[in-house]
Amino acid sequence: MENDELAPSSIARVRVQKTDSDVTSSDSVVVEEPLEIRIKRGELEDQLGITMRTPGADLELAAGFLWGEGFLKSPDELISVKVCADKSLSLRQRANVVIAEVAQNSEESVRILERRFTITSACGVCGSTNISDLHKRGVQKVQPTQHSLPDLAAMTSLLEGHQRIFEKTGGLHAAALVNPQGAAMWVREDVGRHNAVDKVIGAALMDNKLPLNDWTLIVSGRVGYELVQKAVCAGISALVGVSAPTSLAVDLADEFGLTLLAFARNGVAKQFLPSQ
Repeated sequence: MENDELAPSSIARVRVQKTDSDVTSSDSVVVEEPLEIRIKRGELEDQLGITMRTPGADLELAAGFLWGEGFLKSPDELISVKVCADKSLSLRQRANVVIAEVAQNSEESVRILERRFTITSACGVCGSTNISDLHKRGVQKVQPTQHSLPDLAAMTSLLEGHQRIFEKTGGLHAAALVNPQGAAMWVREDVGRHNAVDKVIGAALMDNKLPLNDWTLIVSGRVGYELVQKAVCAGISALVGVSAPTSLAVDLADEFGLTLLAFARNGVAKQFLPSQ
């Protein structure tokens, strides 16, 4: 996998003026720029879509997106992920295009390429519109977590000190993957919560760690259906969110055996289960 060192900066400086003052100063804001994701199969190359993201870990973002949306049936179907090398584009334009090459025998990529995705930093993209679609894809129940609920609730503290961009801008989400020993192996930030999750799962995929049995996903915001989908597709055993879950997220987590905690703050959280 090639690196993405050419990605634009994740932080920009802008001028600001307070409403109660005529003095102008400067402040830091998070960068939001388009990233075009392409998939290559043999000699054929297709555009999957364009996502608004915070630059950084773009290759992981693309890899995690492909896995979560079912383009890959096994990790070895992902051959490479690289930044576009088209010399007809400017350096900046190339940095905003990522190409994922998959195996020619990847039947799932052909099936899913018949659809087209709409991707935004706000809502992400979900190719699977209901639980039955995940069953059709062959997604299995996850293995039960070996961590206690209090231990899981305390894992949000692992985000502390790792949100470098948030500390300077206050304007984005974070996701962390915690291994069975309780260590945060990957922490990524992005203006979109779905992108942040794709980045950490993509990092695990590119490091040949999937399925993530007894791993825990920590997210800094609310927990929607798409985040739970991405977690169960990666084999993650528990998901802990700082904010609220949605009803469909609760149902999906229960269907696939994922332990779901939300409102996790100061070492305390709520476990969410469907109503009887």
